[in-house]
Amino acid sequence: MDRKRQANVTGGRPIRREVKLSVAEDAALRVAAASMGVTVPRLLKESALSASRGETVTERHELIKELFLVQRGIAAVGNNINQIARAANATGEISEELQGSLAYARGVLKRMDVVLESLSLDGGQS
Repeated sequence: MDRKRQANVTGGRPIRREVKLSVAEDAALRVAAASMGVTVPRLLKESALSASRGETVTERHELIKELFLVQRGIAAVGNNINQIARAANATGEISEELQGSLAYARGVLKRMDVVLESLSLDGGQS
């Protein structure tokens, strides 16, 4: 979510919509988009689509940021698991701690993938 523009999608985005605005409306949209760090077209698209899901753009943006922070934390856990695995490789024994940690990390990652996919505006092609 650190990008201003949306990622490219296969086939492009061939549909264009025209919206007529007053100078004041345009200025308000530009300020809102700048405050969120996105372009005006992206703000309009995400606002309309997130409203249909019962969430505000700000709520959606914050949720996605939080999920990515959690994902980074899980990556750190994965690093710890690798260290435990190295010790297991040295001794030839797989501890219950390692098995439990791996199962937990896999489960959380699977659930996060499902949640992140559900948050995608266009099926993971945003």
